[in-house]
Amino acid sequence: MLVPSRRRLRFEVWIVLGLSLGQSAVYSVVQLLDKMTRAPLAQGTSTLNRSQSTREYFDLTYQLLDIIFALVPVLLVIYFMTDQRQAKSGSGHDAGSAFQKLGFNFARPGKDLLQGLGLAALIGIPSLGLYTAGRALGITTAIIPSGLDAYWWTVPVLILSAMRHAIVEEVIVVGYLLDRFSKFGWSMPLAIFASSMLRGSYHLYQGFGPFIGNAIMGVVFAWVYTKTRRVMPLVVAHALLDIVAFVGFSLFGKTVGLG
Repeated sequence: MLVPSRRRLRFEVWIVLGLSLGQSAVYSVVQLLDKMTRAPLAQGTSTLNRSQSTREYFDLTYQLLDIIFALVPVLLVIYFMTDQRQAKSGSGHDAGSAFQKLGFNFARPGKDLLQGLGLAALIGIPSLGLYTAGRALGITTAIIPSGLDAYWWTVPVLILSAMRHAIVEEVIVVGYLLDRFSKFGWSMPLAIFASSMLRGSYHLYQGFGPFIGNAIMGVVFAWVYTKTRRVMPLVVAHALLDIVAFVGFSLFGKTVGLG
């Protein structure tokens, strides 16, 4: 029976993070320093979904390519976890084992949806208060959820973008990392702390308020995962939060004086 060593697993984790959210965290810290050395954070802005071309269909192409390639590290995680499970069992026929292990499947759609809705309400309402407080304290930039022009494809792309963020973050930061941290011999509180700090760090480009809010969200989501062993409710909750923010801003932002 082949069991990956801790050293090999550490290399694996660094590779996954270097290709995904660890890279985002490094860029986020640099962007935060850039903004802080230009002007007070309260005067800065953070645009989450930027237009990448003034030409409509090239912009659409770039947006879709970003979404597709952002999901590649998730496939890598699925590969690593499936390969490990198959090696331990001595069987290669269970191709869906990583999905089952992470709870990233449709085995219980109704319960996952209800839990996701509950989590979205639990996180979403306080997040608005944290954002308002952060702006008042001058530690949060003005966040523009969508900088895309109003094309026929804008709303579908924003929905796909929200789903992309939800899948990448919850599968990697919660499901994958908590599994790997446990194999490092870390205690669960330490694993949850590390996961939540990573989640907060790749939001630092938005300011310290979003760092705190997302770190708290990370603790809640990781704790829920330890109880359910399913990332699907987390994906549902995260996707709903981002869809409301992205699509709501795109459709009604200018009407209510935003953007």
